[in-house]
Amino acid sequence: MIEHLDDEIAACEAELRRLGAAHPYVPLLMSAPGIGWVLAYTIASEIGEIERFASPKKLAGYTGLCPRVYQSGASDRRGPLAKNGPEHLRWALVEAAVHAARHPCYAAHYQQTKKRLGRQRGAKVARVEVARKLSEAIWYMLTRSQPFAPAGPALPLVA
Repeated sequence: MIEHLDDEIAACEAELRRLGAAHPYVPLLMSAPGIGWVLAYTIASEIGEIERFASPKKLAGYTGLCPRVYQSGASDRRGPLAKNGPEHLRWALVEAAVHAARHPCYAAHYQQTKKRLGRQRGAKVARVEVARKLSEAIWYMLTRSQPFAPAGPALPLVA
C-alpha cells in the first residue's frame, strides 16, 4: 500500500513540475527561506500577478494573516486572523514560516515573540508573524525580480 501511495505522490509531483516549471516566480520564491518548489508553485499560483498589490501591506492583507481590527472613536481592539484571502496561500505561508523560523534573519524575532506571549499561544502567533514578514519579503522579491536578500546591518568592517 505504501508503494502504491508513493507512486501516486510521484505522479502528482511530476504533473506539478510539468505545469509550473515555466512560471517566472517559482525560482525567485525558492530563494526565500522555508520555501521549496511545491510551496513556491502554490504561492505563485495563488498570488497571480504581483502588480495587483500596490504595497507589501496590501499583499499581507490579501493573505488573511492580519488580525481583524475593531475601531470606533477612541476604541481600538484587535481580534483573530481575518482569514479573508485564499486558504491555500495562507497555508503555504504558514508552512514556510515553520521552516523560516530557523533561518538567522527570522530566528531571533520568532524566539522573542514566542517568549513574550508564553507557552500557550506564543509559538502560534510568532509563526503567523513570520509568515506575514515572509509575505512582505515576497512582495519585494517579485516586484523587483530579485532573489531573497534579507535587509539588515552590514557585516562589521575590521580595521
